[in-house]
Amino acid sequence: MLRRCVTMMKTLSKEMATAYNPDEVESGWYTWWENSGFFRPASDLGRAHNGKKFVIVSPPPNVTGYLHLGHALTGAVQDTLIRYHRMKGDNALYVPGTDHAGIATQVVVEKRLMKEEGKSRQDLGREEFLKRVWHFKENHAGVITKQFREIGLSMDWTREHFTMDDHCAGAVVEAFVRMHEDGLIHRSTRLVNWCCALQSAISDLEVEFSDVEKNAKIAIPGYGRKVDMGQLTHVAYKLADSDDEIVIATTRPETLLGDTAVAVHPEDPRYAKFHGKFLKCPFRDDQIPIVLDATLVDMSFGTGAVKITPAHDPNDFESGQRHGLAQITMMDLHGNICMDGPFKGMHRFDCRKEITKKLEEMGLLRGIEPYEYRVGRCSRTGDIVEPLLMPQWFVDCSEMARQSVEAVRNKDLCLYPSSHEAVWFHWLENIKPWCVSRQLWWGHRIPAYKVVGPLPDSHPDPWVVARNLDEARAKAKAKFELTEEQAQSATFDQDPDVLDTWFSSAMWPYSTLGWPNDSEDMKNFFPTSLMETGHDII
Repeated sequence: MLRRCVTMMKTLSKEMATAYNPDEVESGWYTWWENSGFFRPASDLGRAHNGKKFVIVSPPPNVTGYLHLGHALTGAVQDTLIRYHRMKGDNALYVPGTDHAGIATQVVVEKRLMKEEGKSRQDLGREEFLKRVWHFKENHAGVITKQFREIGLSMDWTREHFTMDDHCAGAVVEAFVRMHEDGLIHRSTRLVNWCCALQSAISDLEVEFSDVEKNAKIAIPGYGRKVDMGQLTHVAYKLADSDDEIVIATTRPETLLGDTAVAVHPEDPRYAKFHGKFLKCPFRDDQIPIVLDATLVDMSFGTGAVKITPAHDPNDFESGQRHGLAQITMMDLHGNICMDGPFKGMHRFDCRKEITKKLEEMGLLRGIEPYEYRVGRCSRTGDIVEPLLMPQWFVDCSEMARQSVEAVRNKDLCLYPSSHEAVWFHWLENIKPWCVSRQLWWGHRIPAYKVVGPLPDSHPDPWVVARNLDEARAKAKAKFELTEEQAQSATFDQDPDVLDTWFSSAMWPYSTLGWPNDSEDMKNFFPTSLMETGHDII
């Protein structure tokens, strides 16, 4: 050991330096540590250990940028634990890697492309755009790993992974297929958080809620002027069989186009005489029912009457399910009105103004008041998120959530500090199906194939989920009872969507150890011992 140290010092400088040069000294030491295998598990090199394992898989930083002080802090905590257990004689493993960060990376590259070349990703096409993203990834990932080394983290670089490397990509496909076969993944039409600017669904975590002040004006990406917000519009719905009316209030008057009912509380005496009656639609030649909903309606708030737009609001969607209401989509993916009529083709915020004017002309406007409320915005673009009904791929998380809650309650899994258990329980005990499909180009493409040819266009479920095209053909033949000739002549269009980044990130603790293969690392190091991360990851 002493001989190695002397050799190392000679390598660093032939002469005694007059001043300490940290770059020269520290880089030399880290290279020597790494080349000597000091950061690898003792079992790799036949070194003695006490038979206990201690494993940390580093939460992979996004390749969108460089490491910051937070990474240095969390890395120092992880490294301290690893070095401590290594010195205790444990078989210690610290796995490094980086995350492809789907939406975040695509947005960064798109902005750079527009700034430097004046082009959009659509101008390049999917294949060429992905080449640009891979080039961006290679440049940034190299800097990130260099920074990890400069910090001095004792990571085993022989086990470095990237969430989209060949092994991790294969693991993601395998997991998706198995979960679909087990009934945990399905395709259905549900409300999703839609970002018109990004042209993709986003997760709840990517929706940031902010306060809107009274009469605020807010800038929206892709819209030429600031949008009037912070207002509550009062609208009268006339009874279908009399001159009586029910007044509702909304911050989104454009969604009146998609209303399919008005709800009142069953115990509200103000509306007892209206039970079972119908209202005239102001913008459709239609009537909508008055429904009784104690879950949706708070009698003490406003007029005690609530408009229901099942296709454009999550609470309304649930109410619509309870009452069997129609779902009318009045807005397309670009935020333009798609219903026939005078507003068709209008931008959602232009329509907001025009509908308000029309209500006044019709004598149905009962006032506009300044109003403070909260609005959800896309964390990547700043666009106002629109709840839209869309066919997407969903994961049924109910059983996984139940087991996760049970693990913490039974102390099989411990959170430090324990104060975060409340967040854990609140999140998991109110779990909903997880929308995992994203309308992006950068990410793990969904291993699902739409069968075209032998099936009618109106087929309710033309999809098969498979590891590859050959398996897709075989599954389609069995599922749809096709002849061999039909199966061979059919066209299989792979879903262009990609998976939510968190699908592959959730697999990180075991995909990095070799799953789904029965690898030595899976045998020796799974499950991991500890995950150290920010509380927001809960």
